[in-house]
Amino acid sequence: MTPDMIVDVAADLSIAILSLALLLTAFRVIKGPTLPDRVLALDMLVAVAMGFIVVIAIRTGFTLYIDIAIALGLVGFLATVAFARFIRSSGMRDETETGFGVKPHPMAYDSGASGEDVPVVSADRDKKE
Repeated sequence: MTPDMIVDVAADLSIAILSLALLLTAFRVIKGPTLPDRVLALDMLVAVAMGFIVVIAIRTGFTLYIDIAIALGLVGFLATVAFARFIRSSGMRDETETGFGVKPHPMAYDSGASGEDVPVVSADRDKKE
């Protein structure tokens, strides 16, 4: 087996693994269940895209693609930091000692005792009596 054949087989195998990772990560972006899960999945999508770009760079021999992957990584990192700051500054955090508990969205509903939709967060809870 020649070195070129080994690189081709490794590239094909990595494309298959990255495709599986892309599908599983896209499922997590769609399914959720929470906003931080979706943000983390979007960050993982950036990493998978970087992997695809690097494999294409190895297969084609164009080293310019490596620079594109590095730039994509920097943009993905900044987007993740921006999403994290958005979550932190919005009212989605619980006022716990650590601040890591996430409150459900005010429009989130749960099924009540007789099957009716009951709000998880009551608007009257925050009012002082």
